[in-house]
Amino acid sequence: MSCQLCQKAIEEIDFTDADFLRQFTTETGKIKTRRKTRLCSKHQRKITKAIKRARYLGLLPYVA
Repeated sequence: MSCQLCQKAIEEIDFTDADFLRQFTTETGKIKTRRKTRLCSKHQRKITKAIKRARYLGLLPYVA
């Protein structure tokens, strides 16, 4: 199966879009693995970096 972000041709991931980033975290606030998100390695790295930036700015919680 292909990466959902590659199919939609999404290159830039906005770290201020907390609703979009929440679908890549668990209920407890952990970042989901590639197996669960079904993203390619390039997009998984971008998602991880965006989630960490959003956490730092207080847009997403570290722990739920």
